[in-house]
Amino acid sequence: MAIIKEQIIQDINNLSDIELKQVAKYVAFLRFQSRVNSMPALDEVKMASLYAGFADEDSELAEEGMLDYITGLKKEDVE
Repeated sequence: MAIIKEQIIQDINNLSDIELKQVAKYVAFLRFQSRVNSMPALDEVKMASLYAGFADEDSELAEEGMLDYITGLKKEDVE
């Protein structure tokens, strides 16, 4: 592994500024990819349970929002 690192360091030392920017972007991508790949998978059953638990509350909030919206429309019609 040390030999590979030394070869990469030598190659990097010979790159132009533009090439170095490309290498920096690629390294950032590799780091991002490793974080994404290490994230645990979502448990669909658990997500469905959470969704169901908030469904009633979401419906109530939507209905309240619609009542406010209708009231606002009626006020606009009067003005």
